[in-house]
Amino acid sequence: MKRAPLLLALFSFSVWAEPVAEVRIEGYRYLPAEITIKAGESVRWINHEKRTSHSIVFPAEGGLESERLFPLESWQRRFERPGRYDYHCGPHPEMKGVVVVGE
Repeated sequence: MKRAPLLLALFSFSVWAEPVAEVRIEGYRYLPAEITIKAGESVRWINHEKRTSHSIVFPAEGGLESERLFPLESWQRRFERPGRYDYHCGPHPEMKGVVVVGE
């Protein structure tokens, strides 16, 4: 009888889990280079390189930067406000991407 609240809690969590968009880091590129999400959703960057580390830097936000992502590591960020969020790789600034957050 005590299992019902636990099962209900687990089911509720899975129903309300927020969507997460994924960006692959591969071949010294962000794939896709531009991604569109809704306010309150998250983006997860996953490093698919074999030997290289990368980071994600948001210059318009005071240089907010993820930790270095080594192969197969990931980093996730939630975006609360609509807008355009340009970013680049810390060690490879020629790598660029954009997160567009809609209403």
